Amino acid sequence: MPRVAYQSDLDALREDVLYMSELVLDRFRSALSALEQGDESLACDVIDGDDEINDLYLELESDCVDLIALQQPVASDLRFIAASFKILTDLERVGDLAANLATYSLAADQNTFPAVDIQTIGTVVGEMVEDAMVAYAEADTALCYALAERDNAVDDQCVAASETVVSELLRRDGPTASEELDHERLLDDVSRLLLTIRDLERVGDHAANIAARTVYMVENDAGLLY
Repeated sequence: MPRVAYQSDLDALREDVLYMSELVLDRFRSALSALEQGDESLACDVIDGDDEINDLYLELESDCVDLIALQQPVASDLRFIAASFKILTDLERVGDLAANLATYSLAADQNTFPAVDIQTIGTVVGEMVEDAMVAYAEADTALCYALAERDNAVDDQCVAASETVVSELLRRDGPTASEELDHERLLDDVSRLLLTIRDLERVGDHAANIAARTVYMVENDAGLLY
């Protein structure tokens, strides 16, 4: 009976991690929508909901600690718990980044640099997180290795997007005295846009981290972690 209960606890942990990923992805997609639509109410929902994600993270983190301390798992079970523990951290940080994006949306002017396609990058990194969680749920290491390659492509996209912002800014004429206030707003928008690109890149990095931790969990190979 104790062994049955222990296995049930492991299964519950997996389900809880997957549930947290669904919650985080929902908030992330809402943040992207808030950015696209300038939806202040939706942005505030994402920002206010970050506490729920943080509380769930702490609860599940405690569950991982209890499983290690009370059950003293070995071999594959220990790797599963350790990987789940770290994946929870990645998910919590994606939740933080979603809150960042929602905050930027409250003041951003989406028409300042139309050549930068934030929504496409956001969709790609969101799908990466979703696929990383499928890999975790199904112990699919082939999908994990493919995600590492996709992360490299996202990094290139983000570098190109940042370069586009800087290039367009440099091509603009300097402000006259009467235009100084608009110039300051432009610089604020540039700063927010560069931060948005950086945060989307970090979401992709966390997806790659989840994939790497899954490979470790399944194959006892930490190669993708470095």
